[in-house]
Amino acid sequence: MAREYPLELYRNFGIMAHIDAGKTTTTERILYYTGKSHKIGEVHDGAATMDWMEQEQERGITITSAATTTFWERTEDGKTPDGPKHRFNIIDTPGHVDFTIEVERSLAVLDGAVCVLDANAGVEPQTETVWRQADRYGVPRIVYVNKMDKIGADFFNCVRMIKDRTGAIPCPIQLPIGAETALEGHVDLITMEEWTWTGEDLGATWTRQAIRPELADQAAEMRSTMVELAVEMDDAAMEAYLDGTEPDVATLRKLIRKGTLAMKFVPVICGSAFKNKGVQPMLNAVIDFLPNPLDVKPYMG
Repeated sequence: MAREYPLELYRNFGIMAHIDAGKTTTTERILYYTGKSHKIGEVHDGAATMDWMEQEQERGITITSAATTTFWERTEDGKTPDGPKHRFNIIDTPGHVDFTIEVERSLAVLDGAVCVLDANAGVEPQTETVWRQADRYGVPRIVYVNKMDKIGADFFNCVRMIKDRTGAIPCPIQLPIGAETALEGHVDLITMEEWTWTGEDLGATWTRQAIRPELADQAAEMRSTMVELAVEMDDAAMEAYLDGTEPDVATLRKLIRKGTLAMKFVPVICGSAFKNKGVQPMLNAVIDFLPNPLDVKPYMG
């Protein structure tokens, strides 16, 4: 029997983090925006879909790894599909140090991962543990700097900590617009436009617009760093870049994907799952940068 979705449209990935980085809240938003769940389950209410055990609902933590399947069509505006529908098989892993072996089991079967960081705390001890596990199994990942609405949120400190604590090369592909209570959204450094969430529709819609003048220089500088990392993945792109020709958006995405899969660098994005800002671009990033099953070498355990 033929597959309904070809393997290149699959993304088998895990959500990994230190406890309280907002991992399960992020997963709940993914289920909501992809239409898998029709209401948002909150961890603090004991209503998270993926925390099905009684102890998990009482304590507000994830103890076992839970798997679910959902679907996402890449979109830039929330209305028009930008590519085919992809099948996401997601594992929400525990963040508590006592359940590290659960994460280990999950990483052995995952193709990719989204590592969720608390924007205030950055890379925490359990983040380092699961990062090393992901390295051991050769799992490519992207980093979602969550809780950008929290007091003390610092995106750039998180980027520094990724480099200092994990040894990986961070490649920010977004620039946050505001932080703490002033968080509005982010600048997409690939397309060089703003994405802002202002409506009262639980983050279902957003506005894309030109970059505000006060962020233009910083965005240009960050984009330049990103492009320099990306063009290292292809000799022709590097040669063209040195001759003064930057890669177009599609080529840039392909180069960032190539670098991510080769684990040369880690794309870094940002938002606030609880405030419903930045989750849909993360879903796009899963499609753009995480591997499909055909990209992954066979693993012999």
